[in-house]
Amino acid sequence: MASLDFNDRMLSLGLARVSEAAALASATLIGRGDEKAADQAAVNAMREQLNKLDIEGVVVIGEGERDEAPMLFIGEEVGSGKGPGVDIALDPLEGTTLTAKDMPNALTVIAMGPRGSMLHAPDVYMDKLAIGPGYKTGVVTMDMSPSERVSALAAAKGCSTEDITVCVLERPRHDDMIAELRSTGAAIRLITDGDVAGVMHCADAATTGIDMYMGSGGAPEGVLAAAALKCMGGQMYGKLLFRNDDERGRAAKAGITNFDRVYTRDDMVTSDVIFAATGVTDGSLLAGIKREPGFLTAETILMRSKTGSVRRMSYRNPV
Repeated sequence: MASLDFNDRMLSLGLARVSEAAALASATLIGRGDEKAADQAAVNAMREQLNKLDIEGVVVIGEGERDEAPMLFIGEEVGSGKGPGVDIALDPLEGTTLTAKDMPNALTVIAMGPRGSMLHAPDVYMDKLAIGPGYKTGVVTMDMSPSERVSALAAAKGCSTEDITVCVLERPRHDDMIAELRSTGAAIRLITDGDVAGVMHCADAATTGIDMYMGSGGAPEGVLAAAALKCMGGQMYGKLLFRNDDERGRAAKAGITNFDRVYTRDDMVTSDVIFAATGVTDGSLLAGIKREPGFLTAETILMRSKTGSVRRMSYRNPV
């Protein structure tokens, strides 16, 4: 069955239902201070909906290894087994802390492509750099210093460095980079969690006000972000970072041989994909779950890289 064509058009609405179900399931735990319960609710709903789709799906980007079930683990098989073979990258709740604390930009996120189309990124850090569409390839590179990237992007945009806003994950490891970025006069949007959303913000700078994303975060989230940018447009680069031999071993187990490789967006996601994200808490890209008497309303963005289509949907669900 795995030789069946990947029918992205037919599968896209089903993918939206998957992300919506996960968001709605975590809605009752917004602001309740229990990250694990919120994450588990999203996982259970996402798995249940995935298993209704006519696919032979394998989770290539998921929540940890097989022994960490009942999460949607890497290598888990999902779907009815009656359709095309597909790779699935997912984060059932991107921003568990954001959800638990009722802070902005928590999302449920999932991407799907033909079997073999996504980088099997190990659970290590990745140094990431992303900008939105409309620029020549290579206008910013991983070889540039943070300040050089700001200057190059400002020149390409035809503006001052003071008109550039960079999104950075707020972590002690980024302190020196943040200081260098601020020396250029650029503004910095610090986020506490959720770097898939952070990268996606670059692709819609007119709405979000963010021109560039940089810094290190989880490698699996890097592949999810690359899938989003493949649909929205924009450039992304990633380089795996290893802190010890155990992490190098994880990479080798995932089939990675060149530990110094800089991956482009299209290296991380090599074929056309579909991508869905649903807002859990209010954010710059998506509204969060709205609670009304008898109803929950969710907003979802559904994208197909083949057509470049971006569909926004509001889903009102009786409760």
